Amino acid sequence: MLFAIIGHDARDSAEKRPQLRPAHLAHLETLAKQGRVALAGPFTDGSGSLIVIEAESLGEAWDVVAADPYVRNGVFERVEVKPFRRVLPQD
Repeated sequence: MLFAIIGHDARDSAEKRPQLRPAHLAHLETLAKQGRVALAGPFTDGSGSLIVIEAESLGEAWDVVAADPYVRNGVFERVEVKPFRRVLPQD
């Protein structure tokens, strides 16, 4: 199953993000090597990020969120996780 993770940046995220970015990317790279990251990146308006991952359940997707350095260190002040169905491109 796919899940869309939407991380909403905290007000002070601009200061925290650069120092935490390597750990955040390492966290996602581990998942990417397992073929579980469909896409990931920041919104260009500076409001947060979108990460689409494969997980067995909503609970597992939340476990991924809980382990993210951006979540653990307050870069994201709020996170949404929603089941996602890819329509295009078709596999």
